[in-house]
Amino acid sequence: MDVEQLKAIVEGLLFVAGDEGMEAKQLAAILDLELHEVTALMDELKQDYQEQQRGLQIVEVAQAYQFTTRPEYAPYFEKMVQSPSHASLSQAALETLAIVAYKQPITRVELEEIRGVKCERAIARLTSKSLIREVGRADTIGRPILYGTTKEFLEYFGLRSLDELPPAPEFPVEGDEMAEEAYLFYRKDETQ
Repeated sequence: MDVEQLKAIVEGLLFVAGDEGMEAKQLAAILDLELHEVTALMDELKQDYQEQQRGLQIVEVAQAYQFTTRPEYAPYFEKMVQSPSHASLSQAALETLAIVAYKQPITRVELEEIRGVKCERAIARLTSKSLIREVGRADTIGRPILYGTTKEFLEYFGLRSLDELPPAPEFPVEGDEMAEEAYLFYRKDETQ
């Protein structure tokens, strides 16, 4: 494998790793390289980003490499953060927000059980947009955070209160074949 391919793989790995980053020994194990080879590769990749003046840079924080934005472009990133309501919500964020709205207060684990996928990013996005917030702690082992909607949520959707939410759809209980069949026919009739 050539150096450019290795760089491309490292970029993908760092992107997937996100804020946690990746240690050189993790990269070495994945790439099947020696530690000194990974260090040299990372130095070269960091230099590439520096020379090309890209919006991102690779830094080493707490012995882990990660992507960060370049400080000289901070004013533009701040503008984006200051107007979060102008960015639309992803399908995952909308699904998560709907569950929080109807089931609040709710923990992240309960959200993930309902959605069937991880919700950390959607929760972070919704929290950063002030559509949901921490409303307390559950009285269970580990005292997980409970989430609920905010005043901004009501404003965003033009609601005076949660009572104005449309009724939640009725889903059949799993294992009740007759109810599931009736629900499917109901949904089919609704779409025609």
